[in-house]
Amino acid sequence: MGSYQNLLIKRNGFVTTVTINRPDKLNALNEPTRYELVQALDELKDDDGVRVVILTGAGEKAFIAGADIKDFEGRSPWDQFRAMKESGLFDKAEQFPKPLLAAINGFCLGGGCELAMACDIRVASEKARLGQPEINLGIIPGGGGTQRLPRIVPLGAAYKMLYTGEMINADEAYRIGLVDELAAPEALMERVEEIAATIASKSPVALALIKEAVKASKRTSLDEGLRVEAALFGMSFSSEDKVEGIDAFLNKRKAEFKGK
Repeated sequence: MGSYQNLLIKRNGFVTTVTINRPDKLNALNEPTRYELVQALDELKDDDGVRVVILTGAGEKAFIAGADIKDFEGRSPWDQFRAMKESGLFDKAEQFPKPLLAAINGFCLGGGCELAMACDIRVASEKARLGQPEINLGIIPGGGGTQRLPRIVPLGAAYKMLYTGEMINADEAYRIGLVDELAAPEALMERVEEIAATIASKSPVALALIKEAVKASKRTSLDEGLRVEAALFGMSFSSEDKVEGIDAFLNKRKAEFKGK
């Protein structure tokens, strides 16, 4: 892995945890941090020793409290457009080919909420607070908040968060489906690591094909999505992992998947 100023990288078997390490700034996403996250995801994507990635924030107060507002001061429309396009962080996260989990340990606002929504599974501390407060600055979300949020939660709940800019607590986030599970603050990382370890024990080939199939469900009709699924299902039969999985099942032993 490369050297990072604003990220901490920890490996534990096939699971790698990426921690945004700006606790004094509530892990706000400034431009250097966005670029480092993109670089880290690019490296982890191509690392066969990594099967699952966890994203979280340093400290107890915040996952990511949003963008670093200082970056916006004096910035022209073209400057902002270029900054968003050049990093491409949110799309990079959503298109990451391996399972990507968010461990939401505190404030998850603005760009932080948008990054969490680009992850596959979101587990939040019972003390977490989530929101899209851009309206309070006279702007709108620019990292997918108006697009991913209505695809995850009921439309009215999305409008309410976007229109009011108000934060919601973890219970409400779970109720509307914005997060998938809640955990006590002191047990959050243990729980997310447990989920990640379970996923990492599965076939990396099958995991990649599942993610590709689910992504297709977001952008195609049901008929087209079923055709994609059928093609990917057939492709899974070409892997060594399929041979190992079937043999392990028939012989009542634990499968040892190699990702081939």
